[in-house]
Amino acid sequence: MEESSNSSEKGFLLLGFADEPWLERILFIIILLLYIFNILGNTTIILVSCLVPKLHTPMYFFLSNLSCVDICFTTSVAPQLLVTMNKKEKSVSYGGCVAQLYVAMGLGSSECILLAVMAYDRYAAVCQPLQYTTIMHPQLCASLASIAWLSGLITSLIQCSLTVQLPLCGHRKLDHIFCEVPVLIKLACVDTTFNEVELFVASVIFLVVPVSLILVSYGFITKAVLRIKSAAGRWKVFGTCSSHLIVVIIFYGTIIFMYLQPAKSRSKKQGKFVSLFYTIVTPVLNPIIYTLRNKDVKGAWRTLVMRNGLTQKIYDLYV
Repeated sequence: MEESSNSSEKGFLLLGFADEPWLERILFIIILLLYIFNILGNTTIILVSCLVPKLHTPMYFFLSNLSCVDICFTTSVAPQLLVTMNKKEKSVSYGGCVAQLYVAMGLGSSECILLAVMAYDRYAAVCQPLQYTTIMHPQLCASLASIAWLSGLITSLIQCSLTVQLPLCGHRKLDHIFCEVPVLIKLACVDTTFNEVELFVASVIFLVVPVSLILVSYGFITKAVLRIKSAAGRWKVFGTCSSHLIVVIIFYGTIIFMYLQPAKSRSKKQGKFVSLFYTIVTPVLNPIIYTLRNKDVKGAWRTLVMRNGLTQKIYDLYV
């Protein structure tokens, strides 16, 4: 318990990639650029979805929520990671680590639920087109988005509170890129079976269940698409749904690797790169995938840019 008290006073050493300085310097530049692109890209989607009446639909309502989650999620990790990479002493305060733990866990969990909600929206649009506006009315959309945000908050409060109560008897070195539940559990000097089981159950609820619902939704969507006689109609549906499906595969694929794969079966370096991917890289890919593959977003952005008297050069830069 004395070591646990010391950890609270001194904080932790967040090692990251400190053992490979050359890689750390390269990653610093890459992470900084990706973080800037993340802010610009996701802010653009939020602005376009809010300011262009044509995009006041359930799909873009959920997309703007996803962009908001991505900005906050990356912001909870990237700035601190960049500061740590730039210091010789890779220290982070105990309070800063705990705050990051709660925020990152909550936002990551919210994104898991939000992606499943977006799959249901696509199912309603493709399989129930005549009743779509009745099914996805504004009150339901607001309720589903609220559920996504609140579920992330609740699981974060439960999971992280159980983790920070563990006595940390031993070194205070976190061989990772940010404060994450599986990494902190390893520092405990008591039996962590309950925490590991609880983390596994939470991972099943927020990863396996949403993925299953998404797969079921896309199973029905596939059947509906095959019944469309027009090739142009099939490609339109495919273009709309494929963007979401690509994001789902990238996000869930990496986060499942981190939380559902046994820790002993992966190396520490693998865990660092996987965490780097779903916290930094995936949030940047979302606006790229949704804008480059979506004519409505590009057209709306162009309209918004021209309406506000901005130059064509700025439009070309972002779109």
